[in-house]
Amino acid sequence: MISYKRKDYELLLSYNPCEIFDYYEVDSMHGLNKISCEKYNNTTEDAYFAGWCNFIPYTPDKFVFINLSRCTDEIHTFGLIMHELMHQSFDKFDEDLYMEEEMITWAELEAYEVYEIVNNNLKQN
Repeated sequence: MISYKRKDYELLLSYNPCEIFDYYEVDSMHGLNKISCEKYNNTTEDAYFAGWCNFIPYTPDKFVFINLSRCTDEIHTFGLIMHELMHQSFDKFDEDLYMEEEMITWAELEAYEVYEIVNNNLKQN
């Protein structure tokens, strides 16, 4: 698991989505579980989850997970990152739809930075 502390969340990167359960030392969280993840045929086209944004177990803090095995090309990688960061943005702005433009802009600007982080990690492997 590769971890980066961002201002508002922990960014997690891995080629194996099941690693998140070991990383947080839990067998299940937020409706997903390690056993089902391990049984799932995780590939570049399909996975138990491609990305995930939620609360770190037993804390009020958030994580954003990106499954690097699903980062197969630039357009899908950026789409996945933007998708997960929109979840984070909804939380950051307390789901206040009057802040719609700010929510989208935050996710977009954050996605540019996260894309560079992900891309650098993809090049290393």
